Amino acid sequence: MRVLHTMIRVGDLERSIAFYTEVLGMKLLRRKDFEGGRFTLAFVGYGDESETAVIELTHNWDTTSYDLGNGFGHIALAVEDAAAACKAIKERGGNVVREAGPMKHGTTVIAFVEDPDGYKIELIERS
Repeated sequence: MRVLHTMIRVGDLERSIAFYTEVLGMKLLRRKDFEGGRFTLAFVGYGDESETAVIELTHNWDTTSYDLGNGFGHIALAVEDAAAACKAIKERGGNVVREAGPMKHGTTVIAFVEDPDGYKIELIERS
């Protein structure tokens, strides 16, 4: 067994695809409209779905926003240099909500950014 994808619902699919591809550097792997169900699925990631876990962006055509609730935590991405990643994300228009630095009660360097729908993405420095 392996993790295939994490699904999040997004209010504006084009805006979300732009964030994940242009700001975080992922690739749009596939996209499909389901007219009968009035939704679109778009899969983004850093590698082929046959080898890596990806993110499924689900856009329900008649819904423009969602309540994130308090059960979902975050998506985590490994980066070589969290401070440099934050700088690059800001330069591309991304929203850094916690600058790079050691995690509370630990030494691992982390940062957090937010996607256009408010989902948190943790950057974990792995050298």
